[in-house]
Amino acid sequence: MKQTENTDWNKSSPYDRFSYFIASKIDRYKALLTTIEKLELNSLVVSIADHKHIFIFPPGKKMPGIKGSTFPFAGESPYIFVAHYDRVPGSPGANDNSIAVFHLLNVALKFIKQGVSNWIILFTDKEEIKDGESFEKQGSFALAQKLKSWGLEKARIYNFDACGTGDTFVISTITDLILGNNDNPNILKLKDAIRLLSNHVLETTYNLRFDKVLLAPIPFCDDIGFLRAGFAAQTITMLPSAEAAQYEEILRKYPEFPKLMISGEIKTSPERRHLPITWRNLNTPADTPDRLTPQFFEKICNLVENLCR
Repeated sequence: MKQTENTDWNKSSPYDRFSYFIASKIDRYKALLTTIEKLELNSLVVSIADHKHIFIFPPGKKMPGIKGSTFPFAGESPYIFVAHYDRVPGSPGANDNSIAVFHLLNVALKFIKQGVSNWIILFTDKEEIKDGESFEKQGSFALAQKLKSWGLEKARIYNFDACGTGDTFVISTITDLILGNNDNPNILKLKDAIRLLSNHVLETTYNLRFDKVLLAPIPFCDDIGFLRAGFAAQTITMLPSAEAAQYEEILRKYPEFPKLMISGEIKTSPERRHLPITWRNLNTPADTPDRLTPQFFEKICNLVENLCR
């Protein structure tokens, strides 16, 4: 998909299924699974605690069948690219997080065409939690525990959330802030693993000559569920450059601002007005396709592709 084809972005595969996926009253799990089947991708559904997570593997990877069989990539360190497919009721969920799902479907097709084989794409359920629910209720928390039991503790996990609006990559530092200066050996190991993931993103954006990159805390997503289970995961999102610059200025002016995000107080605090408008529109009826910027879709797909190289 070329950047000049902005008006027709939702007519090319797999994006031609996007409008259906964000329609109201759609069973998004069934819609996504049908799309995956139409694309003839090598997929597996794993149900954990009533939540259905969808794995996509490179062609030829055998699916685990009988009890005791080996899970694909067990003992190895594949890249796992994650996007949640659930949405908040009442929101179209165009940016949060439908477009990231379709970006990863697009990348899966590219990987297959290129013969790249060191990846798993994972669509998670139950990223959106209700007020009062702990992060242990996130689907990624129980899923991360399973990943360990399946021998994937060495996997390099990158989480993509709200990647449809803007030209600036925002590499989340929220997990670093949560872990703080704790000198527990297990925490230090986790911090080192997260640092390796973020450094790899920075190196990749540098090699691609993507100069609009911001390291900053972002609202919670699947990375927190993984973190609570002791799993390193790096979240990547996108913002328009003007919003990214304004947000960077807010973080300089108000050093305590990230604490509101960590505590959850940002949801009701007057300081919420300092969040970028793109983030304030998430989980609301305003999260529509009109706010997407298809001229930059190719950038995020290129990043995912090159993280594997």
